[in-house]
Amino acid sequence: MAEVQNQGKEQQQDINQLLKVRREKLAALQEAGRDPFQITKYDMTHHSQEIKDGFEALEGRTVSIAGRIMSKRIMGKASFCNIQDLQGNIQSYVARDSVGEESYADFKKYDVGDIVGIEGEVFKTKTGETSVHAAKVTLLSKSLQILPEKYHGLVNTDIRYRQRYTDLIMNEDVKKTFVARSKIISAIRRYLDGQGFLEVETPMLVSNAGGAAARPFETHYNALDEDVKLRISLELYLKRLIVGGMERVYEIGRVFRNEGLDARHNPEFTLMELYQAYTDYNGMMDLTENMFRHVAQEVCGTTTVPYGDVEIDLGKPFERITMVDAVKKYTDIDFDEVPDTAAAKKLADEKGVHYEDRHTKGDIINLFFEEFVEEHLVQPTFVMDHPVEISPLTKRKPDKPDYVERFELFITAREMCNAYSELNDPIDQRERFKAQEEALAAGDEEANTTDEDFMNALEIGMPPTGGIGYGIDRLVMLLTNSPAIRDVLLFPTMRTVD
Repeated sequence: MAEVQNQGKEQQQDINQLLKVRREKLAALQEAGRDPFQITKYDMTHHSQEIKDGFEALEGRTVSIAGRIMSKRIMGKASFCNIQDLQGNIQSYVARDSVGEESYADFKKYDVGDIVGIEGEVFKTKTGETSVHAAKVTLLSKSLQILPEKYHGLVNTDIRYRQRYTDLIMNEDVKKTFVARSKIISAIRRYLDGQGFLEVETPMLVSNAGGAAARPFETHYNALDEDVKLRISLELYLKRLIVGGMERVYEIGRVFRNEGLDARHNPEFTLMELYQAYTDYNGMMDLTENMFRHVAQEVCGTTTVPYGDVEIDLGKPFERITMVDAVKKYTDIDFDEVPDTAAAKKLADEKGVHYEDRHTKGDIINLFFEEFVEEHLVQPTFVMDHPVEISPLTKRKPDKPDYVERFELFITAREMCNAYSELNDPIDQRERFKAQEEALAAGDEEANTTDEDFMNALEIGMPPTGGIGYGIDRLVMLLTNSPAIRDVLLFPTMRTVD
């Protein structure tokens, strides 16, 4: 143990010495009047991949590139370095006779991690590697820290998430994931805009955080001396806009839920909700299926995407099944034949499904679904017609009033979205809010409270409407084959370290 501790101390001393040397190099540059931090711009003409892809047209032409030095090979009067930019990496050949003796001496002192601009001609080396023959090298920023060792990369997940900037530098696949994320969101916007939807923005700080079953974060608004909450959903404000006559609206925004962290959940995440007047949950199913297929094709170039060790087929029609039929399929229990809550609780006891005293038959159906069904829903599956008890904002099915016109889309055993034929009956809605208030009083911290302004909007009149909420982060996980939500959040929530 003592030997290991001594090795650790020696390594830290070596690192401290290297860091000291870097600062001394910066000080020397500043004393010589060549402070890189005084440079305000650099005229870059090309990125690395553009040069590689366009080599035939660019060979022999002068280009200017800029990026971070990721490696250097000093070989007397000539050297090679590898420059990393937004698009990837490209090699540069730096020779004393081309850049000048003084400039070459400066270049040899540059460190891995420094950011440079290189101007020179495009050529290929004897080994066939596209490169830039430097005529001028400009130090644009001095790195005062040490990057992780190149060939081992940055593998510590805690450091990767806390220092995403280092992760992006060292792990090319990480950068690709976040480029794909941006493209996915852009593709969604283009699709919905093409369908006549308007993108809108609604408040993040609200007096009543409704629209979902979740605990909100609470804060205090000093100027108004009022307690407010961070929104947990986008729903109630977007529905107000439907009441106001904006027939197709959507919002992509951050929502905040005071809950735990795991592979699928982050308390701050990106939600998209959309609402369309004069349609129902069947219309939302069609829109969702078409949009997922469109986005996959546009971003991934295919509707069959890998996830873990399975291939997810977004090209064929998504399966559609009711929640009751799904439970029956995997348990042989038909809850349509279960007469009441007491009988449902008896079945739960027999199957070892935990429930709370306040739970009703509808709650227990959902518990059975979560326990026995979700894990099987790998390929795209719409699960429809949820119990009314777990759907306080949803229109009842006319022929089965104990159930509602709602669906959730499951892919890779994960909920991807949640949709309703929206409840637009203000009398029924008030009764649902009343039941939620009673659940809250009974200890359900995720229950809704009555939003009187929203009730006023419903009483003015909302047309028949279909609505849906999408977990954008989970869609990005699917289309980038990412196992955890933190892998698709640039800055996931982390416990503060001293």
